[in-house]
Amino acid sequence: MSQALIFDMDGTLFQTDKILEISLDDTFNHLRSLDQWNGETPIDKYREIMGVPLPVVWETLLPNHPITIRKQIDAYFLERLVANIKSGEGDLYPNVKEVFSILKENNIAIYIASNGLPTYLQAIVEFYKLDNWVTETCSIQQIESLNKSDLVRTIIQKYKITNAAVVGDRLSDINAAKENGLVSIGCNFDFAQEIELKQADIVINDLIELTSVLATLPIFQVEQTSIL
Repeated sequence: MSQALIFDMDGTLFQTDKILEISLDDTFNHLRSLDQWNGETPIDKYREIMGVPLPVVWETLLPNHPITIRKQIDAYFLERLVANIKSGEGDLYPNVKEVFSILKENNIAIYIASNGLPTYLQAIVEFYKLDNWVTETCSIQQIESLNKSDLVRTIIQKYKITNAAVVGDRLSDINAAKENGLVSIGCNFDFAQEIELKQADIVINDLIELTSVLATLPIFQVEQTSIL
């Protein structure tokens, strides 16, 4: 039996909120310096769409700007995100490494499927040394459709996974699970929306709850269910 958990990154493992505002402020200050923006940074609008691919972010936040500007801003925003990660401005959610250790002890493989760009994801993985537990971190940029369901499907097929759940905070994660016949575990964290979480099979308020939740699911073989 091949068992696995496929995690979202932003708002599930990584507290994006801690670098989001400062990185977005950096970016819109840059836009102001180019005389391409007036007014406040649209942080609230970004929070509403958190979790969508970055091209959609800029289509939403900069609907009247040409594609050339959006591409420039996309690259600049990525630079600021990575810089803020490497300077330690962000943080993982509580118990990430503890839960990962327990999963590994129980032979449950760990994968990350994220809408984040590869450079951004790699910065997080390297800074927090997540590759000590994670088999592969996959970006939506690897999939032509930019659809998380397709991204999860490629992971399942590549590693011949038979039993798995998707852990994430947004509807795209829940749908990725359901459309691949997997269990969906919704995270009631910073960016989660109640109406979306209602569609998940299971909802947790802290990642540590995974250690007991998995023991109740017959598709998983779990022996150690708590941190000693």
